Amino acid sequence: MQLLVLAGGFGTRLKPVVSSVPKPLAPIMGRPFLNFQMENWTSQGITDFIFLLHYEAKKIIDFIEIWQQENQSRNINVRFIVEDKPLGTGGSIANAVNKFKIRSRFFVSNADTWLDSGFSLLSESPSPSIAVTMVDNVSRYGSVIIGEDNYVKSFAEKSTNQVPGTINAGISCLDSEIFISWDGKACSLERDYLPQLAKKGNLYSVCLDENFIDIGIPEDYDRFCKWVEKDKISTS
Repeated sequence: MQLLVLAGGFGTRLKPVVSSVPKPLAPIMGRPFLNFQMENWTSQGITDFIFLLHYEAKKIIDFIEIWQQENQSRNINVRFIVEDKPLGTGGSIANAVNKFKIRSRFFVSNADTWLDSGFSLLSESPSPSIAVTMVDNVSRYGSVIIGEDNYVKSFAEKSTNQVPGTINAGISCLDSEIFISWDGKACSLERDYLPQLAKKGNLYSVCLDENFIDIGIPEDYDRFCKWVEKDKISTS
């Protein structure tokens, strides 16, 4: 299946420590974060990518084209959409579905969220489905309320309560039909589409016990750097 990569954000919270490149290209031990992502995603069998871009799109395109050239023996297919104005995560996906006439299931991942694995389990699960994971503190993310049948019941907004819980892990397997009626306006996958699916009882969850990190804030960016330094994340 295709992987749609959400990579158009401004990375505002990370700018105090990474200001010269967009967030997906944040340097990790001399290599862009997206380099680690591409190696990880392709190791899981993903060979067809659509990058959804806006902020500093050319830098990301340039990097991916060089990476693709260096790995041409893998037969990786990459396409890009550069949005004139930000469409939000939901609008970006819907725009890609319409532009490329996607009519089958596909994966979605945030460019700045690391997960060791998960696509295989998602592909074997009912769709639409999202990966979820347990964290010690849900205050930054908001939490996901899951029923006994593993279907998502609801989403709880971010709060100041620093408690453990289950969160959206940033990758999903979605059906193109969800986005066919998109009205062309900016919208959010997390705030608009997923809660509606959950309300209807149509959103399955796959719980992953994997290394998870969102490098969107300086503390977690630094934590990922230390993971690589300690070989917790493969540098191959």
